[in-house]
Amino acid sequence: MNPNKVIRVRDVMANTYVMVAGVTTVKEGIRLARLHAVKALIVNKRHEDDEYGIVLMNDIAKKVLAQNRSSERTNIYEIMTKPALSVAPDMHVKYCARLFERFGVSRAPVIENGKIIGMVSYNNIVLNAMALDA
Repeated sequence: MNPNKVIRVRDVMANTYVMVAGVTTVKEGIRLARLHAVKALIVNKRHEDDEYGIVLMNDIAKKVLAQNRSSERTNIYEIMTKPALSVAPDMHVKYCARLFERFGVSRAPVIENGKIIGMVSYNNIVLNAMALDA
């Protein structure tokens, strides 16, 4: 990577994401993830002072499938991570990658002025940042 060229999270993030309520069933969450071709669901805030949550497909595999729980009777709020680790759109992608490594996450919502504007993942960073740097 060119050390003089700054590539921001905004430059590589995906603009597609799915927002669900915490009371959404896991079954419905899976349907929405398939429909929109996403690998994570963002759990909306319940009120202004709340925080966003996140559910990855591996959360569903570990906390529902592997534990033989019903996807029709399990709600998203039961398996979500909250608060979701988020990043700013103007963060340098190298620091985003370091943050992911430090906290053991692979994707995060991008938040600007308190609102989600996209999602960023290791895949976005590697595939897009390297292409922009070329």
